[in-house]
Amino acid sequence: MSSSPTATARAVDVLVIGGGQAGLAAGYHLRRAGADFAVLDAQEQPGGAWRHAWPSLRLFSPAQYSSLPGWMMPPPPAGGYPSAADTVAYLTDYEQRYQLPVIRPVSVRAVRRSGASLQVETDAGVWRARIVISATGAWWRPYVPYYPGIGDFAGRQLHTADYDGPASFDGRNVVIVGGGNSAAQILAELSAVAATTWVTSRPPRLLPDEVDGRALFDLATRRHQAALVGESATGIGALGDIVSVPPVREARDRGVLKAEPMFTRITSEGVAWSDGTTLACNTIVWCTGFRPALGHLAPLRLRGADGLIPTDGTRALGEPRLHLLGYGDWTGPASATLIGAARTARTAVAEVMQQLVADAR
Repeated sequence: MSSSPTATARAVDVLVIGGGQAGLAAGYHLRRAGADFAVLDAQEQPGGAWRHAWPSLRLFSPAQYSSLPGWMMPPPPAGGYPSAADTVAYLTDYEQRYQLPVIRPVSVRAVRRSGASLQVETDAGVWRARIVISATGAWWRPYVPYYPGIGDFAGRQLHTADYDGPASFDGRNVVIVGGGNSAAQILAELSAVAATTWVTSRPPRLLPDEVDGRALFDLATRRHQAALVGESATGIGALGDIVSVPPVREARDRGVLKAEPMFTRITSEGVAWSDGTTLACNTIVWCTGFRPALGHLAPLRLRGADGLIPTDGTRALGEPRLHLLGYGDWTGPASATLIGAARTARTAVAEVMQQLVADAR
């Protein structure tokens, strides 16, 4: 159930910031627990970051392993792994199915301490909550590393977040930077219409064809559980870096997935390596990841030296009334994925409800 924002301040027990996959998973469990809560979403429509992904993007797991709590994602009409559009449709239907109290578009500007509550300042007024769950993800903070000469490049530079398909790349000379799944999928697509060069900081490794997001999530979970008791466990990197979804396998079979070492500087006409080798190009695509969108939490002064907020599970160590959900392994095993967010949300909401009961005593 989506509502229009109002300028009137309101108080709730739990306020969720972000209406993407993590926010909806939290909403499901809060609804089941009978909590007094609301979800604020900055987007005008449901679907979270998936609404902004490029059309050909594919999940790394089948639908039944990419679902939020309570309702399994339907298999894609076209078969195979779900696309970005399939995921948007699922999240939209999920929100309606459980009548989650999502209010949009509401942009959260700041979260501050205010007595026994947290004060949440938005472009639609002020909210007060006994507990805040921040679930804003990372899509809104694209990361581009600095290289000498980056400002001199005369061609086009864009990040994964700006990529919307191959239509505008026909006949261009493109350098694709990054050794992860996004780089491999974009390379597979662009190599059919443009001259492409792939550069990575270390040789990329494709996972075996039979390994997908299911195995990756299980590995992340085992590694997280081992870390909790001071033990080590095999990491995801032991298997490889890139899931061999069908477009990537097809590109591999065409011989496209060959990476060059990372360049050391950028020129006005292309890129250059330390040995003097140069490559002319007119486009650079930075598939270099994202940083957590935590700007709204700055007034709480919680970040550590690494830029992240130290947590015990999902609860912020420096502010126990704040939970962080869906930002990656530091807030739960694979919690930036659909299934990871679903499982982490269940644990987080159980703790939230315990906190509310304890506070009421």
